[in-house]
Amino acid sequence: MLSVSAVTTARKTRSQARRRVIALLLVLLAAGFALTLMLGQSFTPPGTVFRVLTGEDVPGASFTIGRLRLPRAVLAVLAGASFGLGGVAFQTMLRNPLASPDIIGISSGASAAAVFAIVVLGLNGPVVSIFAVIAGLGVALLIYALSWRNGVAGARLILVGIGVSAMLNSFVAYVLSGASAWNLQEAMRWLTGSVNGAQPAQSVPVLAALILFGGVLFSRARDLEALRLGDDTAAALGTPVARTRITIVIAAVGLIAVATAVAGPIAFVAFLSGPIAARIIRNNGSLLLPAALVGALLVLLGDYAGQFLLPRRYPVGIVTGALGAPFLITLIVRANRAGGTP
Repeated sequence: MLSVSAVTTARKTRSQARRRVIALLLVLLAAGFALTLMLGQSFTPPGTVFRVLTGEDVPGASFTIGRLRLPRAVLAVLAGASFGLGGVAFQTMLRNPLASPDIIGISSGASAAAVFAIVVLGLNGPVVSIFAVIAGLGVALLIYALSWRNGVAGARLILVGIGVSAMLNSFVAYVLSGASAWNLQEAMRWLTGSVNGAQPAQSVPVLAALILFGGVLFSRARDLEALRLGDDTAAALGTPVARTRITIVIAAVGLIAVATAVAGPIAFVAFLSGPIAARIIRNNGSLLLPAALVGALLVLLGDYAGQFLLPRRYPVGIVTGALGAPFLITLIVRANRAGGTP
């Protein structure tokens, strides 16, 4: 048997490794944020960026940094963190990397509502975002209810979610088929997932959702980790399983729905963030914070790559979609070879 000192030492080592990884992710995020402020179609020296950030009026730079680059970078970080946090909450709770909001239909619900509001009702602006948030929550509750049978099994919820997602995507295609050229362009821009033309006011609801719903998830981190061991084990450890599941679902959907309402359904960020975080953390504690940081990095750097590192300019949703699709295929192929679910 291991001695108490050996167990204590092992825990301390894992905790130190976790802190180092989180610190590295924070450094990378800060570096990426600085990069997006300094480098674009023109280079802005770090000193000038600092002067603008401290409120000084610098001709030319105040507009480029304060009106264009800064709001875009802030929204990318907040939306990415929201997607990463919401996605890993679902994946951990259901013990399946496929249990991501953009796989099981929640993002599709928000997208369908937004397209309906734009094309059929002729709405725009914040009203479209409200439609998307309400629809995202409604679809999540519908999927949860349809999956209930003496509890919610992860595989059953994923299959129901994929079916609901397919129906919603068909609805979107049907609505778009009768859209005018202007509405079609607006709807497609929204569906792609983008932080183009970000305004400071757009970051406010995402930040509020991140503080509110993210705070709920972090407060339930221990219960969420217990659910990873299975419902019976979690219950034996004193976790109120049913109440915890409902709380996590509402908080995670709230994060995803608000981020989707503002930035569109940026593809695969919620799906990729958790597995990437798990790889680098190596099961050293909760994945919530690492996944949020990974999500922020994915959107921030994906948006920069789509704007300046590729032959043409692409919205961030296309870049992350190109990254996520091969990963999804690889995950399914590996599960098929193993003869089970991912």
